Amino acid sequence: MFSVDFYDIESHLTDDEKLIRDSVAGFVDREVLPGIQKSFESGEFPFQLIKRMGQEGFLGASVDTHGGTRISPIAYGLMMQELERGDSGLRSFVSVQSSLVIYPIHRFGTNEQKDRWLPGLISGDKVGCFALTEPDYGSDPSGMKTKAVKDGDAYVLNGSKMWITSADIADYFLTWAYVDGIVRAFVVEKGSPGMTVQPIKHKFSMRASDTGEIHFIDCRVLAENMLPGVDELSTALGCLSHARYGIAWGVLGAAVACYQEAVEHAKSRIMFQKPIGAFQLVQEKLADMLTDLTCAQLLCLQLGRMMAKDEVHYTQISMAKRNNVRVALDIARKARDILGASGISVEYSTIRHMLNLESVYTYEGTDSIHTLILGKKITGLDAIH
Repeated sequence: MFSVDFYDIESHLTDDEKLIRDSVAGFVDREVLPGIQKSFESGEFPFQLIKRMGQEGFLGASVDTHGGTRISPIAYGLMMQELERGDSGLRSFVSVQSSLVIYPIHRFGTNEQKDRWLPGLISGDKVGCFALTEPDYGSDPSGMKTKAVKDGDAYVLNGSKMWITSADIADYFLTWAYVDGIVRAFVVEKGSPGMTVQPIKHKFSMRASDTGEIHFIDCRVLAENMLPGVDELSTALGCLSHARYGIAWGVLGAAVACYQEAVEHAKSRIMFQKPIGAFQLVQEKLADMLTDLTCAQLLCLQLGRMMAKDEVHYTQISMAKRNNVRVALDIARKARDILGASGISVEYSTIRHMLNLESVYTYEGTDSIHTLILGKKITGLDAIH
């Protein structure tokens, strides 16, 4: 059952959705939670889980070919929820691999390209990354400076990418660049001459996630590695919509972990001869946390239903991403407060989730950008440009 389910969301799920949710939850309990604290403290991604997640079918959940087992949008969301209950870094890895690498290759690539790259990515034998963000262009990807120039049977790539999840462990780099003023996507393979990757260390958030920067200096990429179905920036943004949908669900897992930890602590921590959960101020925090979490769950449930009918507008995904990350971060902060001094110890999950959520608040569309996306939808006036 839903670990926190005040409005009986369980009754609205299909048997398959419950089965997938429970399978991922079991995987997280057995194989993620026992070691994620160590990974976070050491600042290392748990590489040993990649192939296991491929074997479990997590990586091919967005496609129905080449070993993929496409699942419903709600089932996919529940998967993201359980993975982020383990750690945002784990959910981020699966989200990038599935929504930002496998999905665009499947949708915009040739049959030959799909046959070449998808099996390894879906099985977990190969890792991919989504190289869009640049050092000077995060919220404004249209300003990216990376360019590719045709040279015989290849393109010569020059530019840099920053804050790229899985960059340091990737085999395939789905790289976005301008070609004669048109946005194109190339699959650059590991070890290509002219490409260098540097891991980003010393992070205080997403410590169990591999993050890096990529530099292309006259990097030669065969023309056959360009995805023919990509000819505008909206293609990249469409892929991000799929990933943002997963984030909206995923952060609920982090919120649930923090909420449950706070409830247990409130019932067991004795102060002034009684549990702190007996005090009105603590009960108010818990009531607010449960209410906000329930509202966020219902938002995702309806969004998933609309996704299944292909009736979603990207602004609706922006609303869910913006709201649910805010909710999860607020719940994490309230939980940290209830835990007192224990709330800053990595022996509890709350501080780890709270620090991770500070990054999720920013990436794949900052809170401010999603606010302005909604503002434009409401007023018809563009406040971004």
